[in-house]
Amino acid sequence: MPETVKLMIGAQGSANTALFERHNPLTGEVATRAIAATPADAIAAAEAAAAALPGWARLGPTPRRELLSKAADALAASAPEIVAAMMSETGATKAWAGFNVMLGTNMIREAAALTTQIGGELIPSDKPGCLAMAVREPAGVVLGIAPWNAPVILGVRAIATPLACGNTVIFKASEICPRTHALIAEAFVRAGFPPGVVNMLTNAPADAGEVVGALIDHPAVRRVNFTGSTAVGKIIAKRAAENLKPVLLELGGKAPFIVLGDADLDEAVKAASFGAFFNQGQICMSTERIIVVDEVAEVFVARLRGKAATLLAGDPTEGKQPLGAVVDAKTVNHIQALAEDAVAQGAERLTGGEAPKGLLMNATVIDKVTPAMRLFREESFGPIVAVIRARDEAHAIELANDTEYGLSSAVFTRDVARGLNVARQIKSGICHVNGPTVHDEAQMPFGGTKASGYGRFGGKAGIDAFTELRWITVESQPGHYPI
Repeated sequence: MPETVKLMIGAQGSANTALFERHNPLTGEVATRAIAATPADAIAAAEAAAAALPGWARLGPTPRRELLSKAADALAASAPEIVAAMMSETGATKAWAGFNVMLGTNMIREAAALTTQIGGELIPSDKPGCLAMAVREPAGVVLGIAPWNAPVILGVRAIATPLACGNTVIFKASEICPRTHALIAEAFVRAGFPPGVVNMLTNAPADAGEVVGALIDHPAVRRVNFTGSTAVGKIIAKRAAENLKPVLLELGGKAPFIVLGDADLDEAVKAASFGAFFNQGQICMSTERIIVVDEVAEVFVARLRGKAATLLAGDPTEGKQPLGAVVDAKTVNHIQALAEDAVAQGAERLTGGEAPKGLLMNATVIDKVTPAMRLFREESFGPIVAVIRARDEAHAIELANDTEYGLSSAVFTRDVARGLNVARQIKSGICHVNGPTVHDEAQMPFGGTKASGYGRFGGKAGIDAFTELRWITVESQPGHYPI
């Protein structure tokens, strides 16, 4: 049993001793015990971050970059411990956990590189002798709220660029993976970040609303970023709007994957299978709807069926199968309900359908799904994918856009110009031509449209999200005024 996860609040921590437990989704054993933060702890964290802000904001880009680089090294060095915690808390495979550490490390290094790119500009003024400048400054205390499904990637993303921009942060860990998220925060502390610059809270599931509400309401908190469900994102956006605070939201998805008649079908099958089933389909970018034109539908579906039949689930600690466990029984029930609804309305189950072994579900492909079926519209967030037949390219685009979501998408065609034309017509924040819907890099502008949220993480887009743009002037000549 690992030691209890403690709150990180400035230099003092918290005297709170109330605990909550996270259980291993496969075995039911206690995976983690963590302190259950209260609204009072949330207020203390905001005050600690506010107290540390002036000193951190004044620090130059070079020492900020050096500390972030050390944090990247510390995170990479913690890989064995992070992988073990992530597998125990979420049921992830070792491959997915290792990939999380790798990309999370890259994200910190990218944030380190941004410290000297937080620039401004001189703006020509009509006023004689007036030097006008647009200057970017730290926004203030940033609240980052990360989910469990890609805990290292999304946990790092919530705090690294805000730190690079001179903000202090409060990292609100997921109730599902408190130990994994605590290991991220500990890496920053080991790197030498001053007390109060990085604060971390864990809370019992029942207390999430009160703790997050207290943080959003605190006047020191000037930015909020959240990755998670659309339903919770709406609650956070409303609470922040009442306080007139900007929010960056990366929410749910129902990613379409279009296969046109001239596509390389073998490549399309590989990319679609990876996008639909990697990490058991529990990725915001996961391929949820494969839209294939009638011209090649039968050949494509036959090849997809063969590939998906090999994607079996097994105990991730044994590492013998490509898929691990889904996060909870609620997910199992949801996937089964979506599949049963589709089949009852005339869809065909090509793979999957075996009785789940606890939380182990094999890859499920449902063919001939229509817009009337729940599987077409509801985010599954699990190892199931819908195949939808389209008459032609125009119909495929229409089906792709027939969703409330708009995060990631993909189109496969041998004609690159055609692919770019289709990509421009899909209403999503991200589109990949001849690549999977699951694709993330630290320097890219990542985010969605519609019910998938707004704002962008990554690279220079993150600078815009986590700084305040100010107009400052300097007068060099005597003033002339009408009164």
